[in-house]
Amino acid sequence: MSEQLPDVQAASPDVTVGLSQVGVTGVEKLVKIARNGKRPIVLNAEFEVFVDLPSWRKGADMSRNMEVVDEILEEAVSEETYRVEDVCGDAAERLLDKHDYTTKAEVSMEAEYVVRDETPESGKPTQNTVDIIASATASEDGTREEIGARVTGMTVCPCSQQMMSGRAREKLRELDVAEDDVREFLAEVPQAGHAQRGHATLTVESEGAPEVDLNELIEVARDSMSARIYNLAKRPDEDHMTYQAHANAKFVEDCVRSMAQGVVREFPDLPDEAIVTMKQSNDESIHQHNAHAERQVEVGTVRRELAADFE
Repeated sequence: MSEQLPDVQAASPDVTVGLSQVGVTGVEKLVKIARNGKRPIVLNAEFEVFVDLPSWRKGADMSRNMEVVDEILEEAVSEETYRVEDVCGDAAERLLDKHDYTTKAEVSMEAEYVVRDETPESGKPTQNTVDIIASATASEDGTREEIGARVTGMTVCPCSQQMMSGRAREKLRELDVAEDDVREFLAEVPQAGHAQRGHATLTVESEGAPEVDLNELIEVARDSMSARIYNLAKRPDEDHMTYQAHANAKFVEDCVRSMAQGVVREFPDLPDEAIVTMKQSNDESIHQHNAHAERQVEVGTVRRELAADFE
């Protein structure tokens, strides 16, 4: 009976305008990440799947897209994969194959990822949760894949810290503290500044899978802020985090630039054409609004900009 029904999806729309993305969001699937000599990591991932739609076609056939996503992700779970971005890449290529009317297919996913950690002073084992970000775009020109993460850390405002340092300097002078001692004290004991919880996002995209290690990307993003934070913290650890953050005060702009430095330093084999996306958003503690900075740029451009700093 179904064969007798008209294919509404393939009909011409009333308004003949093409669409850049048609698909499904919020698709949750388990993805199993293989590790050499260790048990695999199972992620509860959320996917978004899109294709583009020509102006002459009414719909994208959502049920067919879901069938492909199920096939790909079930295969990934059963066989394990070393790169979550390859799961997206495989799904995007299959989508492109199964939809003869589309020129581009996009698959993206996010999942919580737990990193084993150790507190900085007490040495206690703890865990840190980050968000993995992966995506792929398949077209007749090939498949581009992206991998990265969104992590949480701590920043301190350099501007407010400078004002507090000025206040401390004036008071120490009133107390007749010698100028050399004032300078030494302020150099050794960073003054207060308003602090924020920061959110750093760092991804790398290239033709095929980017030549980066996800865990190393996470390290670069965590180190881009004033200090790392830990779910578990004894008093010595709290002191360590507070001191480190105030000794390394940064604006959101500084955090993005630190990510750029880290990518160039840690991934020398990345091609110049690879695209790096760096974002920093801070939950402001003294404002109701938040601060944000970002840059999306080819790696080769960043290399040239950093090299110019040393000329």
